[in-house]
Amino acid sequence: MPPPAPWPYPFWIAHRGAGKLAPENTLAAFRAGQARGYRMAECDVTLSADEQPFLLHDATLDRTTDGHGLAAGQSWATLAALDAGAWHGPRFRGERLPTLASLAEHARHSGLLLNLELKPGPGQAARTGAVVARVAAGLWAGLTPPLLSSFETASLAAARDAVEALPRALLLEHLATGWREAACGLGCIAIVVHHGALDADAIRQAHEAGLRVLSYTVNGAAEARRLRAAGIDGLITDAIDRFAPDTLG
Repeated sequence: MPPPAPWPYPFWIAHRGAGKLAPENTLAAFRAGQARGYRMAECDVTLSADEQPFLLHDATLDRTTDGHGLAAGQSWATLAALDAGAWHGPRFRGERLPTLASLAEHARHSGLLLNLELKPGPGQAARTGAVVARVAAGLWAGLTPPLLSSFETASLAAARDAVEALPRALLLEHLATGWREAACGLGCIAIVVHHGALDADAIRQAHEAGLRVLSYTVNGAAEARRLRAAGIDGLITDAIDRFAPDTLG
């Protein structure tokens, strides 16, 4: 059995910064999550047309900004002017899309730990992994590094090849045949799996392979207790207003 990799991350992780309490993937969201006592947040990182890493979940801008169309096709100068908060409520009007650099500055001053999900635009899987890894390695120098995760194996492979020392996690909706080999082949230290696909046996198999196990997106107390009893290493949640970070241990 391989020894587990060092694991500096807390059990509870705020989804997209603050769950549903603030506009996702904005600095306002990270502040809201930390105000609830969360020491770690999950967020989504993609690239502009001129390869500026910034935070956005969707491939398109329409749902969470006043912009339109494919984000990967627009320059950072255009993206930086968008309102990324008004959709959530008037008090967040004027909130901007954060760059990875602005998030790193916030983390450096506040102590926030991060799980950065690589969200490449169309045809940009490898490029996104490589650019985000290189930029993150510089920005988080001297700090606890962010955990890079993705459903895109090409993004994780490129991140590994660019900066092998950064920790990585394979995102999985289901535990299909070969999941352990895939994660270990990418040099991952963890898998991040939809909660419905996990049980004690799957978690045990991951641990035996030297992998930590996180689960998304766990918003019910009964499911959180089930997974904790099964040996899970961490939970990603929207329910930051219902789970205190010390809930269930």
